[in-house]
Amino acid sequence: MQQKFLLTLSFAALLIAAPAHAAPEAAPVKATVEGSAPAATATEGAAATDAASDATPAAPAPAADGNAMTKTDGDAQTMEADGKTAAETHGAAPAEEGGHHAPSLPQEEWSWSGPFGVFDRHQLQRGFQVYKQVCASCHGLSRIYFRNLSALGYNEAEIKSIAAETQVMDGPDDSGDMFERPGRPSDHFKSPFANDNAARAANGGALPPDLSLIVRARADGSNYVHALLTGYEAAPAGFTLTQGMHYNKYFAGHQIAMPQPLMDGSVTYEDGTPNTIDQMSRDVTAFLTWASEPNMEKRKQVGLKVMLFMFAFAGLMYATKRKVWKDVH
Repeated sequence: MQQKFLLTLSFAALLIAAPAHAAPEAAPVKATVEGSAPAATATEGAAATDAASDATPAAPAPAADGNAMTKTDGDAQTMEADGKTAAETHGAAPAEEGGHHAPSLPQEEWSWSGPFGVFDRHQLQRGFQVYKQVCASCHGLSRIYFRNLSALGYNEAEIKSIAAETQVMDGPDDSGDMFERPGRPSDHFKSPFANDNAARAANGGALPPDLSLIVRARADGSNYVHALLTGYEAAPAGFTLTQGMHYNKYFAGHQIAMPQPLMDGSVTYEDGTPNTIDQMSRDVTAFLTWASEPNMEKRKQVGLKVMLFMFAFAGLMYATKRKVWKDVH
């Protein structure tokens, strides 16, 4: 019995030791591949020996590419001379000049903030007036239809009058020709340019973005739009401003192609509200926030009803559970 046990242990020891003897045979093959040794022309044993010897001087080769974790002093000097950072390679602005990092935005208080927030209809109408008289000359609002203006408090006659101010391309007619006609409530807002190339040509190569979703497309969108419109000022001493660009303290890099769009008195409000830069910026921000999510108020109302239902349902389920299991010990 003891002999069988000893034989079993010996056999297991041989099985465990077998891979250890096979491992050195695989090492030269790996060295050949990684070190790119010349092809062997002698026997297998000679090839393994040559490969191992050729692989030794080839080991520092990755240092030339700047990827090795450990470098010699000469390699370190080469890395210092040739290894530029990604920001330098791509011509990024230095950190002290803003780089591509947007500065912190002022946090404003908005009527639509929070779970119970709603839009101020008078503010939305003032914001639409600012958009129509100032922003619409360069920026489109392609995802909004004239009929959507009913949410701002405009009646049907007013919407038809606003839409008719725009000439819309339609057709073809009976002769197969396209023609222009006054806009209708079913039309969407017309882009100020025929295409992107025309927009770039008219704006010095810059493409004015469509404002339909601008608030949703930017982080902290409402505060971003308001800060951008109020952030124009003279460039500080030492700041290199590219020709044709304008300094904005809240824009990433502080250089923006769009000139300052709002000045005090740019728009005369029909309700007599002071037409300061800050007030107009707040009003057009409210309008663009609504344009980015016209159903926000309805979404909040539905969400509140759902939460009330869930609380009531949870209470009912708890009472049912207490009643069903009260006699179970």
